[in-house]
Amino acid sequence: MNRQLIRSYILLVAVAIFLFTVPVAFTLTDQLRDDTRQSVLREARTMALLLGNGDKASCEALAKVARAYGDVQATPTAACDPRLERPTADAALTRAVERNQPTTDWGSDFVWGENLTVTFPAKGDAAVRIVYSTSDMTKRLWQIWGFRAALAVLVLGAAAAIGAYAARRITAPLRELNSMASKFSDGDLTARSPVTGPPETQTLARTLNQGAERLDTLVASQRIFVADASHQLRTPLTALRLSLDNIADGVDDEFVREDVEQATAEVVRMSRLVNGLLVLARAEAKVTAAEPLALRDIVDERLTVWRPAADERGVTIALRGSVVDDRPSVLASPGHLDQVLDNVLSNALEVSPDGGRITVEVESRADTVVLSVLDEGPGMPDSDKSRAFDRFWRGQGLTGRSGSGLGLAVVKQLVTDDGGTVTLADAPGGGLKVEISLRASPRSGG
Repeated sequence: MNRQLIRSYILLVAVAIFLFTVPVAFTLTDQLRDDTRQSVLREARTMALLLGNGDKASCEALAKVARAYGDVQATPTAACDPRLERPTADAALTRAVERNQPTTDWGSDFVWGENLTVTFPAKGDAAVRIVYSTSDMTKRLWQIWGFRAALAVLVLGAAAAIGAYAARRITAPLRELNSMASKFSDGDLTARSPVTGPPETQTLARTLNQGAERLDTLVASQRIFVADASHQLRTPLTALRLSLDNIADGVDDEFVREDVEQATAEVVRMSRLVNGLLVLARAEAKVTAAEPLALRDIVDERLTVWRPAADERGVTIALRGSVVDDRPSVLASPGHLDQVLDNVLSNALEVSPDGGRITVEVESRADTVVLSVLDEGPGMPDSDKSRAFDRFWRGQGLTGRSGSGLGLAVVKQLVTDDGGTVTLADAPGGGLKVEISLRASPRSGG
């Protein structure tokens, strides 16, 4: 916008310069041409009078003036021969001698040529011709146009500087609004814009600030609700499980014990569902600004946590790709990537066969970093891939019996909050590939 305003300002000044300066330059050029023509005609008339007088004194005076003036030609009369070069017979000479009419020849239709030729009639069927060099006129012409061109350049330069200053002053409120919107989109709900500038931008700033206040209040209320729900739901479920455990310990009837164990299993499953819902609710309620995070460090940490569980079943977790060679940074909220990796690795471990392999890959692509987790499980039909991110949806072979169907929903929510995307694809050789695209931090060179 600044550049457009500056260009518009310079264009207006350039048009103004063109409309006012160019006509003046043309007027001065015409004036220079007319003044020179009139001056040479006066000199030619004077010399023609001297030639036409016919006395000896006038003839000698003409010769002296001609030698002092320069290139002067004349036809002799019966009483005066100034011993000057005779003009070449042409239409201009014929017109002066026979019709008694002076002629002016500039030598070119464009401005003028190298010489101005004036032929003036004299008494006795004679004529005087002056060939006047236009070199001084040409120099003066360059001075006229050159001065105005240099002045135009200086004025345009000053206009550009003034325009840049004015444009920055005009767009300063818009830059403040853009800065506030950028912080807001990154999760900083405390960002506010100063109410400055013209009335229109002040109204817009107040409207945005009021909207930000309401959103901040709503998010804060949701956070409070999630915190309260976490406490209020977990406590009775824990108490119910303890009560069922106590009942199971005091019952000898095998059938009653079996019913109690089934009830306990359902309570455990309900606890997992509640925990998953709370994690998802926190992900939806928590709005934080993304920060540059070292992806290699997070991946190494989470793989270290999950390798003991994988070793129990003989599953190998391998890290490969460009992440081994460099250390790209990504823009993400603190803690999000940890939860994302935990959910994806948990699903991959549950569907992997004993002695299988889980591969983690990282690839830098332009302004994104792609994190992929590949397993050797049964995979997933294409029809199920579009539903896998729905809440409580459990595809066959995707999660075990203990799965809640919320893991991939949490993954998608967290990745989307950080400006990334997550997709499912078939792994080479069978299995499922979870591909997570994250924004690369400018410092990572990704």
